[in-house]
Amino acid sequence: MSELQNRVALVTGGSRGIGKAIALALAQAGAAVAINYRERAGEAQAVADTIGKSGGRAAAFGADVSVGTAVQSMVHAVQEGLGAIDILINNAGMSAARGLDDITEADFDRTMAVNLKSAFLCTQAVLAGMRARRWGRIVNISSIGARLGSGAVSVAYAAAKAGLEGLMRGYALRLAPDGVTVNAVAPGLVDTDMGRPLIEAGLAARIPIGRVGTGDEIAQTVMLLVRNGYITGQTIAANGGSLFS
Repeated sequence: MSELQNRVALVTGGSRGIGKAIALALAQAGAAVAINYRERAGEAQAVADTIGKSGGRAAAFGADVSVGTAVQSMVHAVQEGLGAIDILINNAGMSAARGLDDITEADFDRTMAVNLKSAFLCTQAVLAGMRARRWGRIVNISSIGARLGSGAVSVAYAAAKAGLEGLMRGYALRLAPDGVTVNAVAPGLVDTDMGRPLIEAGLAARIPIGRVGTGDEIAQTVMLLVRNGYITGQTIAANGGSLFS
């Protein structure tokens, strides 16, 4: 497939899990892919190597996307190495199990920075080019926790993911006239490193469809939004029936 030939995509947190699956799906559709990581350089490079062996273009870029200067440097490096960014997948995120009596101000601030502020910083960094070319796709990876309250992790995580969807709607309204769509995908429980503790705790038994999701299934949902220029400002739920929108 080559429908995204000559397009460049940036996937934050792309070294593993959902981010890795999205990076591979974008490459299969013909896009050059920038794989962002914070600490897992080897895993990010392995994703890039996999894409390269299949005839695609990809490279790994290290940056803490919750820091503005790091985002600016990363975007510049991606543009120098692969080209102007047409597709942004704001996937970087973190969760920590914190009860109401345990969560600290530092926990809250870090959760907001990684899950929400990073999407703002990355979006701002790529907007000018997308608007100038009058084409762009931005997809934020939210969570079922934005609506359920995410009792299995912290209140900060639920708040950050809800904020991510509000951020998406704000950008979608303003960017629609410029040919840039902005949407979100809200996964339920997925078989990733982040989801595994919840799976081991037995939460999969509550899913109506009878199993947890896969990274590939979330990537397919993201690709629907990347391919469609008429959908904007929407959150697509992919949760096995755990919550109906």
